[in-house]
Amino acid sequence: MTLGEKLSQLRTLEGYARGLDREMTQVEVSNAIRDDLRGSISQGYLSQIESGARRHLTVETRALLARFFRVHPGHLVDDLDEVAPMPPKQRHDIDDKLDLWLVDGSETFAADRELSRALVAIARHEKSRDCLRLLASIVENRQLIDHLLDKLTPAAPRPKRRRHRS
Repeated sequence: MTLGEKLSQLRTLEGYARGLDREMTQVEVSNAIRDDLRGSISQGYLSQIESGARRHLTVETRALLARFFRVHPGHLVDDLDEVAPMPPKQRHDIDDKLDLWLVDGSETFAADRELSRALVAIARHEKSRDCLRLLASIVENRQLIDHLLDKLTPAAPRPKRRRHRS
């Protein structure tokens, strides 16, 4: 994944974490960095990064973006292209092992029905490995996790108030 792709993904995650139900625009990121961190990164600069026109960041810019998106500064670099994709057979073997591991985990944690069900759901998905990679990207953003958990967790019923008669 390139730096530009990562920045675009982080804008999406941040938008949902902030309750926008959409990605943040480059202008919104620029304004939020100014307002929240008293920093300065222009929309044009963000556009250059995302388009690949600007491939490298200064130390200051990398630190500012890392603080804003709450990621390690080392995340804000291009991933290595040198790693060749796995051959289909090897990938299939790994997927099979992963699915078995997930099902085994669901049995180990059977007492926790939600966790057990989640592990089986991932194992049944045809791209379980990609599901876990996506989950790893999501958990890097603490605010997004808190927001999603708030939306997924049903609110506790409010206790009924008794009316006192005078």
